[in-house]
Amino acid sequence: MHRTPVRAALAAALLLPLVAACGGGDKNDAKSSTTLTVLTAASLTDVFKQAGTAYEKDHPGTKVNFSFAGSQELASQVRQGVPADALVTADTTTMDGLKSDTDKPVVIAKNRLTIVTAQGDPKGVKGLADLSRSDLKVVLAAPQVPVGRYSQKVLDQQHVKVRPVSQEANVRAVLSKVSLGEADAGIVYLTDAAAAKGKVSTVTVPDAQNAVASYPAAALKGSKHPEEAADFVKWLGSGEAQKLLRAAGFQQP
Repeated sequence: MHRTPVRAALAAALLLPLVAACGGGDKNDAKSSTTLTVLTAASLTDVFKQAGTAYEKDHPGTKVNFSFAGSQELASQVRQGVPADALVTADTTTMDGLKSDTDKPVVIAKNRLTIVTAQGDPKGVKGLADLSRSDLKVVLAAPQVPVGRYSQKVLDQQHVKVRPVSQEANVRAVLSKVSLGEADAGIVYLTDAAAAKGKVSTVTVPDAQNAVASYPAAALKGSKHPEEAADFVKWLGSGEAQKLLRAAGFQQP
C-alpha cells in the first residue's frame, strides 16, 4: 500500500536534477548564442578579422560577425534599419550624420593616404602631381566614400586635376583595380597598401600634403544586445585591440 507514494517520490527526485540541468542548459545556450553584428569600414577588413578572433577568445559567450563595406553603404544600412549592433566608419562625417541611431562614438584609430601603382611602378609615378598625366589610368573612390573625399581634398589642395577611369564604392575596390592591372595608379589608405604588399608599389604622400582619416566606433541604439555592443566598442580602445591596430599600420586615435 505504501509502494505507490514511494515510487512517486523517487520519480520526482530523479526528475529534479534533469529539470535543473535543462534549465541551466537554456541559460548557457542563450549566453553562447549572443552574436554581435558589426558594420565595419572596408579598410578595417584584415585587422578586424584578427580583432574578432581575439575578442571572442576573451569573451567566450559572444560571437562577432563583421559586415564590411564603404562607410556610406554602412550608413545607408543603418538608416534602413538593417539589424546590427555596432558601427565603425572611416570618417567622423558619416558617423556624425547618424547621431540619432548611435550611442556616443569614440575614435579608435587614424590613418593616412598613399598612392598605389602597379608593382615596380612601371609608369614612374613620383607624387600627386603625376596623377594628372594623360598617359595614366587613375582610379579613385567615389566622392561619397570617405577615402574618396579625402583623396579629392588632397588633390584639390595641390591643384591637381584627375580624370579617373572609374570611381569605386570602397577603398578595397580601388586597391583591387590597381593590383589586377586595370589601372596604373590609385589613392588608398596606408594600411590597405600594406595589406597588398608584393602586389602593388607605393608612392608616399608627404604629411604636409596628406589627410588624416579618423575611425569612430559606436554601439547602435537598435541593438538587441546593447550591453555586449557597448562592451565591444569599449574593447576596441583597449591595449589588446590597439596593439593589433598599430601592427596593421593604423595610427593612435
